[in-house]
Amino acid sequence: MTQSIEQKLLSIGELARETGASVRSIRHYDEHALLTSVRATNGYRVFPIAAITQVRQIQRMIATGFSLADILSFPDCMRMIEGAGTCPETSAAQRKRLASIERQIADLERRRARLLKTLAEGAVPPLD
Repeated sequence: MTQSIEQKLLSIGELARETGASVRSIRHYDEHALLTSVRATNGYRVFPIAAITQVRQIQRMIATGFSLADILSFPDCMRMIEGAGTCPETSAAQRKRLASIERQIADLERRRARLLKTLAEGAVPPLD
């Protein structure tokens, strides 16, 4: 690899600083084929500048509740554009994730109501 090409690439540490992601997370994303790294002449991983956008987008999707497997299945319109909204190819997966989150919220609300009733009555209420 020539020096001029290496200058256009980021070390894993630089990528971590630019994105706020940990080095460990970046390695994890790379191992799951969400990023593309190459080995520099010194054997270390280096990443193209576009990896900054990719890592930020991966972080956003994880924060929304998507797994790495979900994210890997998304087309480039979701993974390669920072702040990308929805793509026609991903709207079904997003609706499915939303339904899952809504089920979790409903379950938590039931548990909360049950616990509040327990506290108010001083005894665990029977199951509904």
